[in-house]
Amino acid sequence: MKRASGVLMHVSTLWGDFSEGAFGKAALEWIDFLREGGFSAWQVLPFCLPDECNSPYKSHSAFSGNPFFIDLTQLKEQGLLTAAELEAARQKTPYSCEFDRLNRERMALLSTAAGRVKDTKPIDDFLAAHPQTEKFCEFMARKQANGLKEWLAWTTDALDEDALRTWRFTQYEFFRQWAAIKRYAKKQGVAVIGDIPIYVALDSADVWANPKQFLLDEDHKPRCVAGVPPDYFAADGQLWGNPLYDWEAMKKDGYAWWRERLSFMTELFDGVRIDHFRGLESYYAIPATETTARNGKWVKGPGMDFINAVKEVCGDRLIIAEDLGDITPEVRRLVEDSGFPGMKVLQFAFLGDPDSPHLPHNYDNNCVAYTGTHDNNTLLGYVWEMDESARQRLLDYCGYKGDWNACYDTVLRTMFASHAGLLILPVQDLLLYGSDTRFNKPGTAEGNWCYRITKDQLQQIDVKKFRRWNDLYAR
Repeated sequence: MKRASGVLMHVSTLWGDFSEGAFGKAALEWIDFLREGGFSAWQVLPFCLPDECNSPYKSHSAFSGNPFFIDLTQLKEQGLLTAAELEAARQKTPYSCEFDRLNRERMALLSTAAGRVKDTKPIDDFLAAHPQTEKFCEFMARKQANGLKEWLAWTTDALDEDALRTWRFTQYEFFRQWAAIKRYAKKQGVAVIGDIPIYVALDSADVWANPKQFLLDEDHKPRCVAGVPPDYFAADGQLWGNPLYDWEAMKKDGYAWWRERLSFMTELFDGVRIDHFRGLESYYAIPATETTARNGKWVKGPGMDFINAVKEVCGDRLIIAEDLGDITPEVRRLVEDSGFPGMKVLQFAFLGDPDSPHLPHNYDNNCVAYTGTHDNNTLLGYVWEMDESARQRLLDYCGYKGDWNACYDTVLRTMFASHAGLLILPVQDLLLYGSDTRFNKPGTAEGNWCYRITKDQLQQIDVKKFRRWNDLYAR
């Protein structure tokens, strides 16, 4: 892998005036910042419609785009919103996503814009070329007609026509605006890395339209659900609750649904991270009646047969295998056989194992190294909350002798100097912000995903320092 570096920051984190980051001017300015700092990759979280807890890892469709990312200013420029409507949508705070307000108001505003569209042919053409996204729009319109109930509780096949028009418009506009951002990133030499949640939600167009691809009973309810056993993050494990795939059925049709999904992702991104890659070797199946993840069992996954299908669709694009958690020799062998780079996380390096693969001297070129992921604390928060002996091991490892409160540049340089082919830093670690700015705490439902940066904060980053390090360490 060619040595490079990048920054992990979701679109929602971008600065702006309308409650959440969007595909507008700030996204272009962010790409300029990356280029100026010598970074050549921008890693984002999933782009799909988030769930009721605002998590992008559980959605009503793997083929959807989050309508809150649509830049309202562009809609005004197109004559689809008035100046007064735009003004009324201005945020109250720039420091966090206003999810409650977005969920109350934004779709109604986008519906108003959709109703003013004169020429619907571009929308029709886009959805004709993206049938799974069209299916998602239909799903959401039927959901609206059924009082927003889960599809298993629907009592009518009716469609809410206003909802259908709105969802069709938002999906088209989402992709139109993102395509312009992605073209600009390519022009500036910045590759965008997306994220594929391995599972989908039960209440999704994916399961509704393709029930035979999932392990469901005769009533279309899951027999077992997804999650992970107790680990570093959660003592009871994580009960995700997603339905599990029927890998045997998927194999029979050549993984057709997955091929569509991967093609969709390659249209959006230059590379992708496959979340919970270990589930492709063996997945954790929890009986649907359980209330924690303690009593699940591991079941063999599709392995290299599926990986070969991924390669056929994705070609030479970067595919990152998220190989964290309970990793067995079999999982390590699958990652190695796939040829995909795995992940190394500094925050897992000082847990007491002197042979930890997360220690920077153990990184090889074919890996992606992180100070932390979206599920970790920030680097500053991590160092502050370490026990004293672990912190001293970190300082000794990095060769730092002074006051530990000022160790961060030395730690970051250790990561830049490592053998890892690609280094990714969360944006909070460029700013050296604390745990109050972490993006997600696994196993908790409140207060996640809402962190935002302001433009003033971005301008406080010593961009020349990062450019110097990228040059010095050939990234």
